[in-house]
Amino acid sequence: MGLQVSVVQYLNTAPLIWGMIRGAQRGKFQLDFTTPAGCADAVRSQSASVGIIPAIETQRIGGLEAVEGVSISSLGDVKSVILISKKPIEAVEIVATDTSSRTSSALVVILLRKFYGLRPQIIQAAPDPTAMLRAADAALLIGDPALVYQPGSLKVYDLAAEWKKFTGLPFVFALWAGPKSAGLAHLAADFRQSRDYGLAHVDEIAAEYAPRHCLTPEQVKIYLTHNINYTLDRVHHEALTLFFQLALEEGIISSEKEVAFV
Repeated sequence: MGLQVSVVQYLNTAPLIWGMIRGAQRGKFQLDFTTPAGCADAVRSQSASVGIIPAIETQRIGGLEAVEGVSISSLGDVKSVILISKKPIEAVEIVATDTSSRTSSALVVILLRKFYGLRPQIIQAAPDPTAMLRAADAALLIGDPALVYQPGSLKVYDLAAEWKKFTGLPFVFALWAGPKSAGLAHLAADFRQSRDYGLAHVDEIAAEYAPRHCLTPEQVKIYLTHNINYTLDRVHHEALTLFFQLALEEGIISSEKEVAFV
């Protein structure tokens, strides 16, 4: 049995783990699928050695290392992190955020407060859009439920696109991270190679996952190659720094922590 790894259960994670499922990294890792919040909790409790954790959680969990060069990010429209609203965003007073989310929940607060000058009430709720919108003016949806959601007459705000509009930067949603005891420095190449294998086999991923989500293979391919970005370069680090600074200013985190990238 391989190293215990906590993995986000959404479609956007598939390229990162494809090498672990089908490629050269197969058998090296024991994969446990859960929500982004669940991944963070697994790493925090050490029930998993490594996880694809929400970026904001690197500031809440001490002593983490993260894999350099790999992330779940977006350079513009992400499609799967959206705010659906009964009102124009400027009129929103109550927002329901998905309990599965940590980074996206922080992002929506920062966008509304810092860039729209709003101070809405934030309530947490299970990811049920109908119930969320009974209790709030707007609701945060993430992952596969957001990707396939049909908003009808509701207004839809793509949060990565909103971040890009105001900052000019990509947005980093998640990172491979774990405590120093996990020895990520010795495993980082495996995580990068698994990602590279997945992106080289994106047609295969699209064909397998499309029926599960009632999407066409072409829609899945566009999502995984255009809306989601799996790199982590200087501009991504700049975006992370700004995000953490704004989160600190808004009291979302209590301090900024240095994360060692390996």
